[in-house]
Amino acid sequence: MAPPVVLVHGFGTSFDLTWVANGWVDLLADEGRGVIGVDLLGHGNAPKPTDPAAYDDLGERVIDALPDEPVDAVGFSLGAKTLLQVAAAHPDRFRSLVVAGVGANLFRSSDHTAVVEAVRTGNDGGNPALRYFAGLADLPGNDRTALAACMANGGGAPTVDDLASITCPVLVVIGDADFAGPADPLVDALPDATLVTLARTDHAKTPKSFAFIDAALDFLRG
Repeated sequence: MAPPVVLVHGFGTSFDLTWVANGWVDLLADEGRGVIGVDLLGHGNAPKPTDPAAYDDLGERVIDALPDEPVDAVGFSLGAKTLLQVAAAHPDRFRSLVVAGVGANLFRSSDHTAVVEAVRTGNDGGNPALRYFAGLADLPGNDRTALAACMANGGGAPTVDDLASITCPVLVVIGDADFAGPADPLVDALPDATLVTLARTDHAKTPKSFAFIDAALDFLRG
């Protein structure tokens, strides 16, 4: 019997908003797959601390949710980054990974001050990228101060050396208009990676992309 699939959402959303609302849970059930949903700290039904220091280890809630046997896992954006960090530290806990909405952004050094302020205040200054993040904080159940604290910390990012420890097959999925791309540096850093590029797809559209869903389901079938 196939193991359950762990699903980890992106920044500003939740298990329900990303995976239930977009049909992933029902489609996985049709495949005979159970699901383990994770809400990252500061999101969904998880605690929402407002101190940035509380977000040092976003992977803790993922690790706590893992069963004893190796699992398959799907993550988007912040959830994908977190899954990669967990899998690098605990490669024996995963049979396969699907990570979407991540790529070269994992290796860039950038100042998130403007994004943090947009999330905290809702003021995007007319900047489309800031509008995306500020809008996420308006989703049901969100706490702007907690999300700003999460963004301010970020939970770190895996290094190339970290990623070399991931032994399972990894499907990397990214939209051709996603600000997180290109995906090549991530694919090159993983020992066993396959890349799927979604045509005419930006970051926000990725979780509901039929092409993403089809690619992930096909990959999970082995």
